[in-house]
Amino acid sequence: MPKKGKKMVHKLIILGSGPAGLTAGIYAARGKLSPLIIEGNKPGGQLTTTTYVENWPGEKKILGIELMEKIKKHAEHYGTTFLSDSVIKADLSKKPYTLTTEGGKTLSAESIIIATGASHKKLKAKGEDEYWGKGVTTCATCDAPFYQDKEVVIAGGGNTAVTEAAFLTRFAKKITIIQILDKLSANDPIRDEVEKDPKIEIILNSAIKEIKGDGKKINVVVIENQKTKESKTIPTSGVFVAIGFKPNTDIFKDQLDMDEFGYLKIIDHTKTSKEGIFTAGDVSDYKYMQAVTSSGFGCMAALDCETYLQKQKKS
Repeated sequence: MPKKGKKMVHKLIILGSGPAGLTAGIYAARGKLSPLIIEGNKPGGQLTTTTYVENWPGEKKILGIELMEKIKKHAEHYGTTFLSDSVIKADLSKKPYTLTTEGGKTLSAESIIIATGASHKKLKAKGEDEYWGKGVTTCATCDAPFYQDKEVVIAGGGNTAVTEAAFLTRFAKKITIIQILDKLSANDPIRDEVEKDPKIEIILNSAIKEIKGDGKKINVVVIENQKTKESKTIPTSGVFVAIGFKPNTDIFKDQLDMDEFGYLKIIDHTKTSKEGIFTAGDVSDYKYMQAVTSSGFGCMAALDCETYLQKQKKS
């Protein structure tokens, strides 16, 4: 504890409470770093917006929100503390680093693990929010088994979209790709397979304008041709949104090295371009983007941070 009159400096503050942040909390707490997790505006991360998770080791089938609650309790058990707030400003120009929250708190830290994730870009179509998690999804790897022998729609035409389509052919009886451009923009070799697959129909120059259902599940989507403005209704049981992600890194702009899309650049496993700042999960991983890989990165970040703080203590 700091002396009276001195501002408390946390050994470690973790930003984000998805699988990456919570796992980092578990390992950091066990390493006696007394981590504080700032939960962000979506406590529990993206898994709390899904229904059942069937690919988490040791859990054959579990609700996303239930899984995250269990991991949070695990972190709390070892001494991780939580703050229900969001960071709106970060000053990484000098140590200790300073974070300002939406709730008006100013916090200082010797080290930070950034696990703020990435947000799915949305279609902004009518009914999208209503059926999010009830037929509207963003992950074929996670949800494809729910669409066995059903018809599904994929929005997008990039690498993610064609990869999702190829994976879905193992389950769905028909896949319709809706691409707003006049051709698929994917450069992945899988694109050629997708274009030839008899299960897959590709509709170009079109966008999803409305998603309809009975309140519990999706029945159809309404698409509009961008050139003729003609509308068409397509029956479907699911909509896979694959139009990209936006990493939640805005507050670190011009302070940490990022790629052209805003993902944090990794130096030596989980280190960022600034000493004592580490990264974990989708905020720097644009390839795998799975809960289990995010969790693994959280473990790595906590261990790297522990090593860093031990060296600082000795110097």
